[in-house]
This record gives sequence, C-alpha cells and structure tokens, in this order.
Amino acid sequence: MTWIVTKYAITAFLVVAISEIAKRSDKLGGLVAALPLVTVLTLVWLWVEGQGDAKIANHAWYTFWYVVPTLPMFLLFPYLLPRIGFWATMGISVVVTMASFAVFAVLLRRFGIELW
Repeated sequence: MTWIVTKYAITAFLVVAISEIAKRSDKLGGLVAALPLVTVLTLVWLWVEGQGDAKIANHAWYTFWYVVPTLPMFLLFPYLLPRIGFWATMGISVVVTMASFAVFAVLLRRFGIELW
C-alpha cells in the first residue's frame, strides 16, 4: 500500500509542478509538459514492479503511436480558445483528437500496426 501511495504522490507532484511552471512561463511550461515525463515515470514504475522487457517495450511503442493523433489538438486549441471559450474549445479538442485517433488507427492498420 505504501508503494501505491508513493507512486500517486510522485506522479501528482509532477502534474502540479508542471502546472505551476506553466503559470510562471508559457514557454518553459510548454517545454516541460511536452517532455515525456509521465511516460518515463510509467516505464520506471513498470520496471521497478518487475514487468518484463516486452511489456515495457510495448508500452513505449504504443505510446509513440498514440501521441501522433493528439498533435492536431495542440494546434486547434490555441486557435479556438479566444474565439469560443475554454469548455467549448476543450470539447471540440477532445472530439477532434478522438476522430484523429480513429483515422490514424485505420491508416496504421494498413501497415500492420494495430492500435485497437
């Protein structure tokens, strides 16, 4: 139980730290948020918990493919935010990301990469 609480505390600390950095500097906050800190931390947790190399490697492999369809959201969000407000922008961004993921998954299937 202590291990799970430690994992949550460290992970939550990172999220809060990134949001605090972003409050002070847009550029630095964006840079730190773009770093794959959560993925690296997840890989560390999997390793420490004794998951096999194949499991850890698969996590990194699929993370790469899942990041690509999120990229349109990062262009759309700053464009829409001043025009339609935060919640509408968030909703549209989520829908666009889901649609991008679906299209991307279909395209990748042609190359033998199954995302679902």
